[in-house]
Amino acid sequence: MVDQKELSKSNILIVDDNPTNIVLLENVLEREGYTNYTSTVDPREVPALYDAEDFDLLLLDIRMPHINGIELMRMLHDRIQDDYIPILVLTAQTDQKTRQEALQAGAKDFLTKPFNFWEIILRIRNMLETRYYYKRQILRAETLEAEVRTRTRELYETQLEVVRRLGRAGEFRDNETGNHVIRMSKVSEIIARGMGLDEHTCELILNASPMHDVGKIAIPDSVLLKSGPLDPEEWEQMKTHVAVGAEILGDHPSEIIWTASQVALYHHEKWDGSGYPEGLRGENIPLVARIAAVSDVFDALTSERPYKKPWTMDAAVEYISSESGKHFDPQVVDAFIANLSKIVEVREAFPDS
Repeated sequence: MVDQKELSKSNILIVDDNPTNIVLLENVLEREGYTNYTSTVDPREVPALYDAEDFDLLLLDIRMPHINGIELMRMLHDRIQDDYIPILVLTAQTDQKTRQEALQAGAKDFLTKPFNFWEIILRIRNMLETRYYYKRQILRAETLEAEVRTRTRELYETQLEVVRRLGRAGEFRDNETGNHVIRMSKVSEIIARGMGLDEHTCELILNASPMHDVGKIAIPDSVLLKSGPLDPEEWEQMKTHVAVGAEILGDHPSEIIWTASQVALYHHEKWDGSGYPEGLRGENIPLVARIAAVSDVFDALTSERPYKKPWTMDAAVEYISSESGKHFDPQVVDAFIANLSKIVEVREAFPDS
C-alpha cells in the first residue's frame, strides 16, 4: 500500500458548476491531507488547465452548463489517450445510459450524489494509488530505456573506436601521419551532405569511410611502398586489399561495421563497370562506396606517395571532373564540385607534414 504522505502530494482537479459542491469536496480533501488541488465551476477552463498542469485525478460532475462532463471527457481524450488519468464521476444521474456514455468517454469510477464522506475518500485513495503505481512504472520504463540508450551508445562508440583504429593502422602502412583517412572521411561526409543525405547516413559515412584501405595491412611492403610502377603480378596482389578489408570487417550486423565493409570492398569499383573486385556498374555499386571513391582518389592525387609527387589542386579537380560518368558517379562528382571550398578547408586543416 502506498504511504498516505506520498498520495497527499497528488495533483487533483475538481470540476463542478455548483460552488457548494466544490467547497464540500475541498473540505473533504483538506481533512485527509490533500492540499494540492485546483477547482473550477466552468468546464470550459478545463482544457487549458490540463495543458498547463499534470493532474493525477479528476473529480468531475456530469450535468453542467456549456459543456457537460461526458463532452468534456471526449474533449480531453486526445490530451490523455497516452496517459492514465483517473476520472471519478460525481453525479446524481444513475441511469444506465449515462453510466455507459461516461465509461466510454473515459470515466474510471462513479460516485452518486449525495455521497458518503468515507466512500469518496476511499475511492479517491484507490484511484490515486493506481495513478501512483502507473507513474512509477512509467518512470521505471523511462529509466530502463535511458539505460538501454546509454549502453547502445557506449557499444556504438566502442565499435566506432575500433573502426577508427583499424583505419589508421591500415593507413600508417603507406602514410606515416595517417591524416589521409581523416581527410578522406571528412570529405566523404561533405559530399554526402551535398547530396542531401540524411543526418544519420552522413554520420555513418563519416565514421565508416576510414576503413576503406584496412586491407592494406596484408599487402607486403615491397608492393605497397614500391617507388615505381607495379608490374602485373604486383598489381593483382595490390587489388586483393579490398577483399582482405571486407574479410577483416566480416559480416557483423553492426550498421557501422557493415557499412565500413561495403566501403572497403567496393571503393575501387567504377561507374562504367571497369573497376574491381566485381566489376559492378552504376547504382549497383553501394552509394557509400561511390562517395568514398571520389574522396579517396582526390586525396590520393593531392598527396605525396612513394611512387609519385602530389598533384596540384586544380589538376586533381580537373581529373575528377573528367572522370564523371566513367570512373565516378556523376551526382557524387557534382556534389564534390559544389562543395570544393569546404573540401579545400579540410585539406588545409589536416596536412600530411
